[in-house]
Amino acid sequence: LHIAILASILSFIIYWIIRDKYRVRNLNGKHVFITGCDTGLGNSLAKWLDQKGFCVIAACATEKGSQELRSCCSLSLKTVNLNLADSNSIARAVVFVTEQTAGKGLFGLVSNAEGTAPVGPTDWLRIEDFHSVLDVSLLGLIEMTLKLLPLLKKAEGRVVNLINGKGLMAFVGGGYSLSKWGMEAFSDTLRIEMRHFGVKVSIVEHGFFKAEEVNSDIIEKYLFKLWNRLTPEIRDSYGEKYLVE
Repeated sequence: LHIAILASILSFIIYWIIRDKYRVRNLNGKHVFITGCDTGLGNSLAKWLDQKGFCVIAACATEKGSQELRSCCSLSLKTVNLNLADSNSIARAVVFVTEQTAGKGLFGLVSNAEGTAPVGPTDWLRIEDFHSVLDVSLLGLIEMTLKLLPLLKKAEGRVVNLINGKGLMAFVGGGYSLSKWGMEAFSDTLRIEMRHFGVKVSIVEHGFFKAEEVNSDIIEKYLFKLWNRLTPEIRDSYGEKYLVE
């Protein structure tokens, strides 16, 4: 019994030693760029990392989101306007990040932004409905990552892609699940390639949040919008009961 207790204590000590070894130290001066910081997970993460002492660069889609963050965080937190569907906006954000890091490189890139999500039966959708999601959540993410790789390699930093777990369940048509599966594939490939440069690539598959109750209303609104623009032939093939059920 005493040997078992001693072994347990020893294992616990070894665990803490290993854990401390991988803890990030000297946080001051380490820059982390986060997308999608207007609300939700990105907003909370920006505030938390700012409190920890990181130099946070928070990308927001609206001026309201930027002002809210600056009003409750330290002066070291900076905000930049970003539209991931616009290459020019991405280029301006990259210039801003490059200036802020001042030759030190980028310690972390956290991609969190999501495009609007028209979802519904596939033959209710048009190609622009797919673009509205993929251009932000997948292609915009890839373009931003590619342009920041030189800074990440310089600092031997890390890429963290946040993926909503519900997007990995393809139960409805549209670009949402496509973007999440694409993020998984892009991240897995990049992880292997960047290992040579000391850059870590991680995926965080998070769960559901209370804020997503509001999203269900948005999805319902999109469904009715899609239904109302259908041709009579497609609408008749489904019937009014399909929409209600």
